[in-house]
Order: sequence, then C-alpha cells, then structure tokens
Amino acid sequence: MPLVNRSKVTATFSMSALTDIIFLLLIFFMLTSSLVQIEPFDLPVSDSKTVANTDIVVSIDGDGKYKLNNKTITKDALEAALSTELSKAESQENLYVTVVSEVNNHFEETLEVLKMANRLKAKAILATQPRD
Repeated sequence: MPLVNRSKVTATFSMSALTDIIFLLLIFFMLTSSLVQIEPFDLPVSDSKTVANTDIVVSIDGDGKYKLNNKTITKDALEAALSTELSKAESQENLYVTVVSEVNNHFEETLEVLKMANRLKAKAILATQPRD
C-alpha cells in the first residue's frame, strides 16, 4: 500500500505580533501625551539643555494667575494643593515640580513658588526656552 503525502499549506495569518506592536504604540503615545502639560506662552531664555519630567506643573501667566496641572488656583491655596499633589505621587525620588513663569512676571512670584517646593522637600525646576 503506497503512502500518500497529505501535507497541505495553511493560509492563516497570525495577528499576535501585530497586536503586540499596536499595544506598544498605544502605551508610547499615552505616556508622551501626558508629559506635555505646559501652556504656550513666552518663557525665559536659557542656554541650559536639561530635560526633566513634568510630573507637577505650576504655571504663572502674565496676569499673575496660578495654575496647578492646568487647574486654576489661588496663590493662598497653592502650597496646600502642591502638598496634596506631592503626597499622591508614587515615587518621591524622581519627582519634579516644574515652574512655568511667563517672561513679563515679577521674579518674586516665581521665587515664592520655588521656595514652596523647597519647603515641601521637592525638587523644583524653572521651565525655559532654548536660546536661538
């Protein structure tokens, strides 16, 4: 009795590799979109090339209005709200408070926010734009 070779080529396509790539792209875009929280206005110019996380962002616009993570807040309530945001963070080691202050603001306002972060034992940085 002769043996018959019955091997057939299957025409199936495995989607598992494609779904892994799409999942990784989704995670990448979710992480990068959460890092961009700075409103577009004129920032001080600097030669510094340091890049840090924008975990907590305190914005001071030209009218003297304060925002904490894009939520308007009064200057009196800023320190308590900043303390709450810092306590919510999972890791305290690499946590930064980014101070975004418009160019025409008085430096005393910016310095007061930097001192608040220092009192709360947080690392604070001042957002700047690169020199052209």
